[in-house]
Amino acid sequence: MMGRTHALTGALAGLLVGRLIGLDTQAAQQPGPSWAALGPFAAVTAGYALLPDLDHPSSSGTRLLGPLTGWLSRGLRAASRWVYERTKGPADEPGGQHRHLTHTLVFAAALGGLCAATTTAWGPWAVAAWLTLGLLLAADRLGPAVLLAYGVGAGLSLPLTSRGQPDGQAVLAMLDASSGWLGLAVALGCLVHCLGDALTESGCPLLWPFLPIRGETWYEIRPPRWLRFRTGQRFEQLVMFPAVALGCVAAIPGLLPQLGGLAAHLSAGGALG
Repeated sequence: MMGRTHALTGALAGLLVGRLIGLDTQAAQQPGPSWAALGPFAAVTAGYALLPDLDHPSSSGTRLLGPLTGWLSRGLRAASRWVYERTKGPADEPGGQHRHLTHTLVFAAALGGLCAATTTAWGPWAVAAWLTLGLLLAADRLGPAVLLAYGVGAGLSLPLTSRGQPDGQAVLAMLDASSGWLGLAVALGCLVHCLGDALTESGCPLLWPFLPIRGETWYEIRPPRWLRFRTGQRFEQLVMFPAVALGCVAAIPGLLPQLGGLAAHLSAGGALG
């Protein structure tokens, strides 16, 4: 499985889409720098870029929270199998659990819509639950840096009390503000996962049920054979993951100019020495 790569591509997508929808400019309307909204969005998107693999009993996400995510995995596999059996075409292979229902554009849109609906209906408690799941999934694959990115971003937007502690009402306001982009982060993360799997040898039924081909309702979208790769192999580890990591660095607002200035300063210091 390509868990780390999925999570990092989710973070990259979060950084790019977050800037596209203006999360990096919210500092003009709210206290705190641009990272206050963009960092949390990217961190949560990274987490939900791992969720589709909960349809596999051995995935890291399935094992993450023990019985809780195990139960969720069983439910997703059962739902996927049920839908597959009722919609498969004459040329579709047996199975219908892993890389089926959760690996479709329909699922990504539906889960994002469910997130938006529940956070609208139930408020901060639902927001906190969706945020927690996404952040735990991301931290499991990318490490504590994900939680740091979220914590710094969220903390920068919180006014403090006279004792230097976050104001309780401000925390609720922050959670309420997060609900505005949370559904998009969930859907985007799932979509990025599917696009990543579509580049592998197995492909991904991303466009089910809209693109039946040659008798397959669950036709696996994939590039020409010479562009495909196997998960966990050297190409993913030595080429894809580093390239996506560099993309994340380039997508962080203002970071490249600062690194360029630091490099110039060090070069000048070396020349003077």
